[in-house]
Amino acid sequence: MDKQEKRIVPKQRTGKAIDANGTIELNSHDESKAFFALVKERLENVNGWSRITEGLSATFQVVDKDGREVDRPVKKGDFLKIDVPGPGSKTGDGYDWVMVEDVEHTTKDDVESFGFRVRPTENPHNSKSDIAHFYSQESTSSFMVHRDGCVVHATVKDRNTKPNADAESTVDKIRDAVVGAAGVVSFSKIQWQGLVDGLLENGKAAR
Repeated sequence: MDKQEKRIVPKQRTGKAIDANGTIELNSHDESKAFFALVKERLENVNGWSRITEGLSATFQVVDKDGREVDRPVKKGDFLKIDVPGPGSKTGDGYDWVMVEDVEHTTKDDVESFGFRVRPTENPHNSKSDIAHFYSQESTSSFMVHRDGCVVHATVKDRNTKPNADAESTVDKIRDAVVGAAGVVSFSKIQWQGLVDGLLENGKAAR
């Protein structure tokens, strides 16, 4: 585990850990640097995830701290508005919400890393303090890309993942229990592995 991953991925204390990983080795340092830049751009362009990921059934929209939808690379303090298949969260106005609580980009010698961490949060468009997500507030997702020489890695790590049991409405309680349990069992792993594969897609020909 590199130093950035140690900083950005919380320790596993409760619930389940879910990992999705991918690695591509390029033919030269110049090629790997150019490909890492592309992969980083894909990762931070959250609005475009559904366009690069085959089978990604959820869609993502970056929302700034003032509640406005924006089309730019993700930043610390942003929200992600998530539209998952099936009934949406009543508290979230039909969506699930996470906040981007950390973003890191480091470069040293022939090593580069970029990543960010999100956590379930309240709906920024209303005054309710309830978590508007099918996972609990302890749950996190960390998205990372890393280049070491000619090798480029992409990783998603969910930690402390469990269904949200604290929803206010009965409808959301039932919905979060069902969707959250499905997410812990299979949904998140399938979705995140699809994202990792999409991030690294054009590098496969360089193997």
